[in-house]
Order: sequence, then structure tokens, then C-alpha cells
Amino acid sequence: MKRISQRDIARQLGVNVSTVSRALRGLDGVSPELKKEIERIAHEGGYRPNPFAVSLRYDTTRMIGIVVPDITFNHYSQIVKRIEAEARNAGYVCIITDTNDTAENEINCVELLTNMHVEGIIVCPSQDTTDFSHLLRLRQAKVPVVLFDRAPDISISSVIINDAASARQATFTLLDGGARRIAFLGGSNQLKQTTDRKHGYLEALRERNIAIRTELVKCHHISFNSGLTDTLELMSLPEPPDAILATHGLLAISALQAVTSQGLRIPDDVAIIGYMSDWVSEMSHPRVSFVKQNLREIAAKAFRLLLDQMQGDDSVQHVVVNARVELRNSTK
Repeated sequence: MKRISQRDIARQLGVNVSTVSRALRGLDGVSPELKKEIERIAHEGGYRPNPFAVSLRYDTTRMIGIVVPDITFNHYSQIVKRIEAEARNAGYVCIITDTNDTAENEINCVELLTNMHVEGIIVCPSQDTTDFSHLLRLRQAKVPVVLFDRAPDISISSVIINDAASARQATFTLLDGGARRIAFLGGSNQLKQTTDRKHGYLEALRERNIAIRTELVKCHHISFNSGLTDTLELMSLPEPPDAILATHGLLAISALQAVTSQGLRIPDDVAIIGYMSDWVSEMSHPRVSFVKQNLREIAAKAFRLLLDQMQGDDSVQHVVVNARVELRNSTK
């Protein structure tokens, strides 16, 4: 059944729509008797304010956009869930878009959200994005925008984890477990996230005087198949790795499967540490030691930066959230 509108109420009582609007908003200029009658009809007819009409009238939509590479991936779905909770508490509605981790879809998602007049956008760039002009145009147009998880060196506020430091700690953990041939399984080198984590990995090897072997470093597209292929190539080397640091959950799980498919034992033959959520780690067998990221803090800080911009703060801020290694069964 169609809900009653202000126009319906006005027509039924023979008054102007503006009179109904004033009465329902509790403004002066309407007699108590007429106000009571308007409220009665509105209640019985199931009247609800139209938020889109309000947004047009006051040029505010109370909506924000979120752009993620893959909403089905637990890492992103958990962050989106927490951003949505923060936004709802502040009176905002979220429109969530998925780029399928491609630059073309990312541009389309940003354009769609802009055309819907969202008040701000939170973005995790795709792994294929190398030209960030579409995001910089938002900034130039005074549209509040915040990046998270993957953030290039551009003049847009961002929230990331301590990528280099956490990879350094993870590498030290593998070295302390006796590993000496640690492979690095990462995304494309065009991702700053990949280069920062690789920097931490290399830094740890240098500090322990472990020879750096370029054949143990694999940086390609982030996907299960890519991780599987790269790990199988690593295990076929004359001197295969005795440990793997995987910088993405998909890469960690594919490495786990590739290693066990060769009849090798984890962690006795090959130890593994991955960047993943605790939920995914608990579901794996054996449970994978992982770099634990505070997704709640990432989400809260990303929304806070966006809210500050929507309230007039024009500064660019880069926030780093600490992550730490959590030991499970895939390390000695």
C-alpha cells in the first residue's frame, strides 16, 4: 500500500502543502486544532518523511559512498561493516560499491557515487589502479574523500597499517623459528602496500645477515591462482623456501594448499605467515599464523577523517594503525 504523502494530507484537509509541512515539523504558524488533525491523518496513513525530498531541499543527502575491491573478501566486508556502523551512529546511510579489483570499475563506482550526490567517499583502490586522477579530482572539487588499506603517496587523507614494520616483525618471527630461506609472496610492485611490506621483509633479512635471494621474491597479481602458481614455482627450486611470508589472505591460503599438495608438512618443512583476518586463519588447516590488523580501528579512523572533512576540515592526514603477528600452527 502506498504511504500517504504531505500532498495527500493537504488535499484531504483543503490546506496548503506548506501548512502540512510546518505542522509535521513542529513549526509555528499552524493552529493547535489543525496541527492535531494533520498529525492524526499522518499517523493513520503511515506517513514517513521522504529523505530524498529533504536532501533536495537542503542540499544534503546524509549518504556516504564506500568503494572496495571485493566485498566478498572477509577483510573488506569486516571493514565495511564497521564503517557502516560508525556512519549509522552519526546519522548517515552508506552506499557500498564493488570494483572487482579493477581500475575501470573503480572509476565507474566513483562517478556513480558522485552523481548520487553522496557527501563523502571512502575508497580502497584496486590493485590495477596506477592513475589516481579520478580521486584527485574529487579532492579538487571539494568532495570529502579518504583512502584505506592501499594508499599511494598522493595528497588525499588515508588510513593504513604499519606495513613495513609488521612485515619486518613477521620475517623476524620466521627467522626466530629457524627459517633461513624465506620467500616473499606479494601483490604487484605498483602497489605501495606491496613495496612497503617487501621493504620490511628485506630489512629484517639484512639485519640478521641473511642473504637476499631474488628468486624467492614473487610479486604478481593478487589472486588465488597467482599465489598457487608462484608457490609451486618456489617449491620446485633447487633450494626451495623453508618459510613463506604472504602479504594477502588469498596468497596465504593458496600457498598453504600448494605446499601441502607437494606432500610437505607445515610448519616442519615450510612455515607460513599471512596477512589475513583471524576468522580466515581459524578456518584454515593448519591454522595460519597471521598479521592481525585492527579492522575496527581502521574503519573508525577512516570514517572520522571523512566526517571531519564533511564538517569543514580541509587538511590531509595520513593515519597509521599498528598491526602485530599472531602465532598459530603454521610456524614453529
